[in-house]
Amino acid sequence: MAQRAPSVVVAGGGTAGHIEPAMALADAVRRLRPDARVLALGTERGLENEIVPARGYPLELVPPVPMPRKASAELLRMPSKVRESVRRTRAVLERAEADVVVGFGGYVSLSAYLAARGRVPIVVHEANASAGLANKVGARLAKRVLSAVPDTGLAGAQAIGIPLRESITSLDRAALRARARAHFGLHPQAPTILVFGGSQGAQTLNTAFSGAAEALGRAGVGVLHAHGPKNTVAVQAVPGAPRYVTVPYLERMDLAYAAADLVVCRSGAMTVAEVSAVGLPAVFVPLAHGNGEQALNAQPVVTAGGARLVADAEMTPQRVVDEVLPLVSDPRRLHEMSRATLGTGHREADRVLAQIALEVAAQ
Repeated sequence: MAQRAPSVVVAGGGTAGHIEPAMALADAVRRLRPDARVLALGTERGLENEIVPARGYPLELVPPVPMPRKASAELLRMPSKVRESVRRTRAVLERAEADVVVGFGGYVSLSAYLAARGRVPIVVHEANASAGLANKVGARLAKRVLSAVPDTGLAGAQAIGIPLRESITSLDRAALRARARAHFGLHPQAPTILVFGGSQGAQTLNTAFSGAAEALGRAGVGVLHAHGPKNTVAVQAVPGAPRYVTVPYLERMDLAYAAADLVVCRSGAMTVAEVSAVGLPAVFVPLAHGNGEQALNAQPVVTAGGARLVADAEMTPQRVVDEVLPLVSDPRRLHEMSRATLGTGHREADRVLAQIALEVAAQ
């Protein structure tokens, strides 16, 4: 390779689960090679339009190629749409003088893999326990294939964890605890549960915890509950009890993690990775959809002893009282779970993937 700054193109648009690992990789590449050029690919309707510019990286938009779920006129138009998206994407790679394409799945990754084929080396990272279609295609064309966990269905994949923001991987929960509790108006010493269901909230968790709020308060347990911007949660304050704090959305996840002794949440790949990286004991309540990937995402942490798994249909107010309340009230058990979840391996994934990407770029 010519003696110039490496050019890394990341492709991971659509959802935060694809974009955030791409941005974490971009940050890690810049830490290792401050002179590196990093460009993100996206589509006009993905969250990358908000996230990528805010993180300080250039974004190039290419046409999306969604795969229809059933036979239709749209399916008949796919070949022409694919060709146009690949043509536009290839032009971006040429302008960027790309040395490596790192894809994280989703519609934009498929275009990136096909455009890079035979021209630019490809690195694939799969965040979920069950690989998606785009990464299954990309893995056949890639120089290196990485995954969050073993056994994703991608042949030859090396499990390295999920690249995460440095604010998460370097988080010292104990050092931030007092500040975090004050930030949210939580009791400074009481056992505290963090409850959230992703950016839109989760009705199952909202119902279960609002129904158990009085029991939690009487037991001296505080709660920080993100219910989703389109939802509301009404709880009755228990006189003299630690506060039950409800918010639509958590802007400062680092402080939310630091404030909590236990988290009850969904088990999307990014959520599992972040919770594990900060060493927060968890009760995962997988969203029952698709091929059950959320339950699969949680399983390595559950097997290690860092989390418990509760089916969505079984997460009721009574289950909160019977299982979650005794758990958050047991400091020794929480300490054991924290140590176990820290060992499941996401803290170094950003650096490892950045090193691999730069090595491939230099070949």
